Amino acid sequence: MDHVDFGKYLSQQRELRGLSREDVSRETKIPPSLVAALEAGQVERLPERVFVLNYIRAYAQVIGLSPEEAALRYEEVDRAVPAPSPVQLEKERRKRAYVILAVVLAVLLLGAVLFLVLSGKLPPPTGR
Repeated sequence: MDHVDFGKYLSQQRELRGLSREDVSRETKIPPSLVAALEAGQVERLPERVFVLNYIRAYAQVIGLSPEEAALRYEEVDRAVPAPSPVQLEKERRKRAYVILAVVLAVLLLGAVLFLVLSGKLPPPTGR
C-alpha cells in the first residue's frame, strides 16, 4: 500500500458513508485542497507529517472510522516509502538553484537591453 492507495481508501470510506469532500472539510476545518491532496495521495502538497497525522485522525473521526487505526495505517504507508537520499536532495537543490540563476540572468539581460534601447544607446530592433 502506498500514499495513493491510502488516499483511495479514505475516499472510498467517505463515499460509502454518503459524505462529500466539502462535508469533511467543513467538519474538520481542513482546507478543501488538503482534503483533495490526502485522497489523491499527493504527499508533496501536504504539510509536515505531524499535521497530516492530525488531519487523518480528524478525517477518520468525521467519517466514522477509528482515528488511531487510520493514523496507524498512514504511518505504515509513510514508513514503507523510502526517504530520498541526501545526495538526491542535493542534486535537486542544485538543479533548482541553476534554474533560478538562469531566469534571473535572462531577466537582467532583457532589462539591460530594454534600458539601452529606451535610452537611445542601441537602435530599436526592426520587425520584418
